[in-house]
Amino acid sequence: MVDTKYFPFAGRLFIGLPFMMSGLSKVAGYAGTIALIKSSTLPLPPDLAYAGAIAVEIGCGLLVVVGYQTRIAASIFCLFCLATAIFFHLGWSNPDQIFHFIKNMVMTGGLLQLVTYGAGAVSIDNRRSKNRSQAGSAAGLG
Repeated sequence: MVDTKYFPFAGRLFIGLPFMMSGLSKVAGYAGTIALIKSSTLPLPPDLAYAGAIAVEIGCGLLVVVGYQTRIAASIFCLFCLATAIFFHLGWSNPDQIFHFIKNMVMTGGLLQLVTYGAGAVSIDNRRSKNRSQAGSAAGLG
């Protein structure tokens, strides 16, 4: 039988690392990212949206990869993906935009799995949960 305890960790890598890479590419490409934000329908100042996108993609990406506060980070990513789909990819006459809109919906679906089921066995969340339950058991014995 296959030991599946590492599958959620692999899934978190496939979700978190691309977001982190996207955030780092925004850091490296400030002018292009600001121009893209200005061309969107996003109702935020471009510099605020830029800083927020970097914080979400790198910060939440790292949290998802290590499995810490995974449900919260995945919830933030869900909102981020939905907002990105709405404000950047609603050009239904352009097949590329349709593809990116659908991609964001697919990512949101995968992230909702993390929100629902958590990080899995190989995660900081799981380790902290075990430590809390052991501390509670020890307190009940004394």
